[in-house]
Amino acid sequence: MGGSEDGAIMARREPGRLNGIGFGTWAWGNQLVWGYQPERDDPLLEKTFHEAVRSGLRLVDTADSYGTGRLNGRSEVLLGRFVQALPATLQGELLVATKLAPFPWRLGRRGLDRAFVASRDRLQGNLQRVQLHWSTARYAPWQEVSLLDGLADLVLSGAVRELGVSNTGPRRLEWMQDRLDQRSVRLSSVQVQFSLLAPGDRRLQDLLAVCRERSIEVLAYSPLAFGVLCQPPDAQPRLGTVLRRRLFSRLLPASLPMRQELKRVADRRGVSMVQVALNWCRAHGTTPIPGLRSPDQARQAAAALNWDLTTEERNRLDKLRSDCPVRMPANPFESA
Repeated sequence: MGGSEDGAIMARREPGRLNGIGFGTWAWGNQLVWGYQPERDDPLLEKTFHEAVRSGLRLVDTADSYGTGRLNGRSEVLLGRFVQALPATLQGELLVATKLAPFPWRLGRRGLDRAFVASRDRLQGNLQRVQLHWSTARYAPWQEVSLLDGLADLVLSGAVRELGVSNTGPRRLEWMQDRLDQRSVRLSSVQVQFSLLAPGDRRLQDLLAVCRERSIEVLAYSPLAFGVLCQPPDAQPRLGTVLRRRLFSRLLPASLPMRQELKRVADRRGVSMVQVALNWCRAHGTTPIPGLRSPDQARQAAAALNWDLTTEERNRLDKLRSDCPVRMPANPFESA
């Protein structure tokens, strides 16, 4: 999926408006993709969390469906434990956001109420934003209408401070905000896959335009394309899971010119490829939320806040993105 039809990807962010960086916790409990092992990984994840907070990252994203099999909800459990160990002043500075999955059995206006309470309990009360994990507009739009109304009820009742959505396209996002406007509830954020290797140039461009007009923050998930964009041009990574090996076998060859440019920019500035890839997302008006699994990853993400890409650097990367013949898989639940 190249970008030749849609041209350069995004409208530019307004001068002087600098987006921040948060972090995600999908890998915390995920064995299928990330090979999570509690005894090995939990102590490191705790150190990672505290390094992220110490480094200045304040937005942390999770979901009630994170964690495979018997470990379902593990990410929220760990995050709740880690946040609770912070001093009260730091707890108050965090914005903890979770996503609730619109499973087929979660029906009606009260369909997410029990899931919300369960998430809040796992997070030990540390929850400021609730988000609909994906759109059901493609297969059950009537379900989404009721669930969205129920989430708005939670905000209006004071049970949670903010509301967001995820995997929602520009047309559905406008419909959602129009419906919420009738009750004076606003969407704080929308999460979409956004990186140099993300698919759907035209849809992403239209979504950013809607979000600028309506003051909705765009949270860029998978901003490093599962780690592909961190790999030096001569890399031969050893990956633990089958899914990541298959993805890398497709994307590493196709992304070579892009990764060569990321490395050139990184070397010239004395920074990492991670920082360059994250700042490309920020340059296009989004807030990247990379998944963090080590203290060094937390430090690298925070360090990207210290500098910006130049217009020339951004334009070169835009062109290489447009020319790239292979992209990350699209999320099948993302609406139009």
